[in-house]
Amino acid sequence: IAVSVFYWVIAASIAELASAIPSSGGVYHWASITAGPKYGRICGFFAGFWNFFAWIFGCASSSAIIGNLTVQMYATNHPDFVAQKWHVFVSYLIITWCCCCVVLFANRALPAINDAGLFFILGGVVITIIVCAVMPGRGSERGYASNAFVWKDWSADLGYSSNGFVFLMGMLNGAYAVGTPDCVSHLAEEIPRPELNVPKAIGAQMVIGFFTAIFYMIAIFYSISDLNAVLSGSASFPLAEIYHQATGSAAGTIGLLVVILLPLICTCIGCYITSGRTLWTLARDGATPFSNTLGRVSETWRIPFNSTLLCGCICTLLGCIYVGSSTAFNAFVGSFVVLSTCSYLAAILPHLLSSRANITPGPFWMTGLLGYTVNGIACSYIVVFIVIYCFPYSLPVRAGSMNYSCLITGSLTIFVAVWWTWVGRRGYTGPKALEIDGMEVNAMHGDIGAGKV
Repeated sequence: IAVSVFYWVIAASIAELASAIPSSGGVYHWASITAGPKYGRICGFFAGFWNFFAWIFGCASSSAIIGNLTVQMYATNHPDFVAQKWHVFVSYLIITWCCCCVVLFANRALPAINDAGLFFILGGVVITIIVCAVMPGRGSERGYASNAFVWKDWSADLGYSSNGFVFLMGMLNGAYAVGTPDCVSHLAEEIPRPELNVPKAIGAQMVIGFFTAIFYMIAIFYSISDLNAVLSGSASFPLAEIYHQATGSAAGTIGLLVVILLPLICTCIGCYITSGRTLWTLARDGATPFSNTLGRVSETWRIPFNSTLLCGCICTLLGCIYVGSSTAFNAFVGSFVVLSTCSYLAAILPHLLSSRANITPGPFWMTGLLGYTVNGIACSYIVVFIVIYCFPYSLPVRAGSMNYSCLITGSLTIFVAVWWTWVGRRGYTGPKALEIDGMEVNAMHGDIGAGKV
């Protein structure tokens, strides 16, 4: 609940920018504008690459979750089966390239897939809530968890002396679940009236996500009768143990896992849509290596084919890292929240510091004190929690349980800085003007006026 409130504030700030500057570049374009002519190029450059790296790690994370889920589905029906890393890796590769190929070769089907994903999410939540509310004590002999366990009891044996700080660290899980309010903005150049529809989509995403998540969590918390079994690590996908405690059968567990598998596949497809278009936007402005190739839209498939294909290749390499070291893989994908919020900060903070004066307001605009307050809270949350989310997950610190988000984020930032020193001196000018529904959006000044690009 707490993290959702803060992300509503971030989402409102992003929706405001998306309404004023509808662009597939998202935070990359917004940061280029809000920082003004003097600092816009460098702010946008860093925001764009932070956002791209975040979405690439989001793709890898989604594929890894589905890989572990499918392996666990098999293990649930085969008690003697012992999952190995290569089992997960094979499943990871299959889902990575199936989802990537859907984006590459089934562009016309993407709207239907999006509708199906929404149906699976809403339908899956309803089915899971009903099963978890009815089955404990019937299909399972253990019954429901107590009210005290769900609403009162606190368990945080992580080595930290402050329970309040542990609570703040725990908000990272919620941030991973709801922390992608910029997702739909990357389709701004492919949907009608994006200055209106993108803010609406962001609002719908946050509202639906909050209510489905809160009711779902309550249902599964009441289904837990043996927390130690869930935390023991015997299952590659701990949610399977919760479902087994709720239903008391392997068939019921697999059924509920299928219900969560379907929307996860749609989500993974969405991650490749977003990451490919983010890379393409950077490339068409000359910000990436091989920009002429990566910035091209396929005339046959009418999508940024090369950039999406490269995203699939990068995720494959990340999967190879998982086989060698799950700790190293988790270090990369665990940086998703930190990198994405850094990119949001690069767009929102200059907007606030410039007195919100560098862009022309769109249809959705927070006027007066409301806008300053919302932007200020969003920036304050990001600055504080970027630090908190980099703390070790538990004490004492061990190499296998260390939080490497700061290392990955810092290393990638240094890489981007080095690349900036090369590209910035060779004529990189930042985002170009865009034409949205006959209106020209000047990406470096935030002006909107009639005309063609």
